[in-house]
Formats: sequence, C-alpha cells, structure tokens
Amino acid sequence: MNSSETKTYWSNRYKDKRTGWDIGEPSTPLKKYIDQLTDKNVKILIPGAGNAYEATYLYKHGFTNVHILDISEIPLQEFKKRNPKFSAENLRCDDFFTHKNTYDLIIEQTFFCSFPPLPETRKKYAKQMANLLGTNGKLIGLWFDFPLTNDVEKRPFGGSKDEYLNYFKPYFTVKTFEKAYNSILPRAGNELFGIFEKL
Repeated sequence: MNSSETKTYWSNRYKDKRTGWDIGEPSTPLKKYIDQLTDKNVKILIPGAGNAYEATYLYKHGFTNVHILDISEIPLQEFKKRNPKFSAENLRCDDFFTHKNTYDLIIEQTFFCSFPPLPETRKKYAKQMANLLGTNGKLIGLWFDFPLTNDVEKRPFGGSKDEYLNYFKPYFTVKTFEKAYNSILPRAGNELFGIFEKL
C-alpha cells in the first residue's frame, strides 16, 4: 500500500472501531520503563500511536516534549479531545517512513507488527528508527514474539527475536531484548521488551 492507501485503511479501522490492539491503558512494561525516566524534557516520539495511552501517561506525569505520530487524523483528534491542553503542534499526522525530525527516545507499541511483514519493509523500519534518533538516542518498546503465518492481512504480525535482531543490529547497540516478564495477561509470553541505543 502507498501512503494514501495506508491512511485510508487505518482511518477506516478507527471509524469501524476495529481496534483489537487497543488495550485501553498504557502497556505495563512501557509504563514501568517510563516510571524510571528522570528527564522530563526528553524529546519523545510515539509512532503509529493510535489512542496513545503511553503519551497520556507521559503528559500527566510532567513530560513536556512528547510527540505523537499517526498516519490517520482520527486517533489524533480523539487524543486531543481527551487531552485538550496537549500541544497541537506535537500531534503529527504523517507517514512514519517519510517523517523527518530528531528525537531522544522513541517508544514502540504495536506499531512494527501493524504493517505487512515484508523483509524490505522491516529493514526500512529499523533504518528509519535510527534516522529519527539523535546521538545516543534510544528505541524502546515491545515486539510480538510469535511465528509469522502466510496470511499477510491478519494483523498483528509476529516475528522472532533473531529476526528482529537481524534488522536492528546494523543501526543499534542492543541494551536488552528479552521476554517481557510483566506483559498484560492476554499477551503474556508473547512479547519481547527491548532497549536499543543508536550506534
């Protein structure tokens, strides 16, 4: 799908309320990571943010430089309704793969698993994550740990630790990448928590 088709696809899913990935709150492993951050001015991007519960959590805990990116305007508009004082200029309706900016920290939550699992797309994702990070920037998040099927329509798409590392290692130092021990119950045993630092 090109950018316009992708935008239409995700907007329709929000309109139809086909948002099975939405857990209604910040994911526990990401919440625990956020809780140990001390620099409230760190510039953070959440790509493919959807309803962006992590962004709400960050914002309500005093983080002043949080940016939300989604290809559909619908979840951004809904986020603004829930957080009316959040800076409108930090709500970015854009295509991740062509987005240009520099961040200190990127938080990944059910974004990687949302696009068709072609090796070239996954390589492009890893490269773009690195491009968007400044010196010593970090990518942190959760990646699904279950096998891919031949179905290229049924999201979320999985993968394996070795496969993911193959994409990340050209651009990142691996700080940690292990089974999440505190996933929400429906995802227990199926998530890898990772911290990657830009090379």
